[in-house]
Amino acid sequence: MFSLHRTLIGSAFIAVIGLAGAPALAQPSSGVPVACAPAVANGDARAPYAWTDFCKRMPSECRVDTREPDHVELTPKLWKTIVAMNNRINREIEPITDQDHWGVVDRWDIPTDGKGDCEDYVLLKRKRLAEAGLPRRAMLATVVIDEENAGHAVLMIRTDRGDFVLDNKRNAILPWSQTGYVYVKRESQYQTGWTSLGGAQTPTVASVQR
Repeated sequence: MFSLHRTLIGSAFIAVIGLAGAPALAQPSSGVPVACAPAVANGDARAPYAWTDFCKRMPSECRVDTREPDHVELTPKLWKTIVAMNNRINREIEPITDQDHWGVVDRWDIPTDGKGDCEDYVLLKRKRLAEAGLPRRAMLATVVIDEENAGHAVLMIRTDRGDFVLDNKRNAILPWSQTGYVYVKRESQYQTGWTSLGGAQTPTVASVQR
């Protein structure tokens, strides 16, 4: 669903997040971004129900291969590929709510028709980057609470320079701690499932804002 459900976030729920007022870092035109500390998972979490439904329809998109590396070496060439792919898909997909698109509250899907909301951007970015050679295991769908206290999904890429976030709301790819979001949970790197990032719960995940 495109949900404007607002989740009140108490200070006890806020684990490790960037400051909401932190300035966005400029994207380096060459080289690689400054290293940052990685996000730390802390136990299992319940998977979004629409993700579970997606995995039943497309199990190959959710399968975890533990033989793959759990992070990538962020070379200038790879960074350029990631930035270009993020920009391309943010331009390519027409934002639309799940309610308007499918007539349901929440649906995760690869947007083959060129329309989708936040989690659909995530799935397409991961699919395209995997096709470009990145290990799926290093690219994790992640649920956050955004600046409007609404559920939102982003793609977290784990690298040797920290964890970086691809977001349909902005073209700049930021360290996870610089986004201003509260991090709720992300896909597990060890099994088909999700792991907690210590934040508040949100029942639905979606955003069409760019």
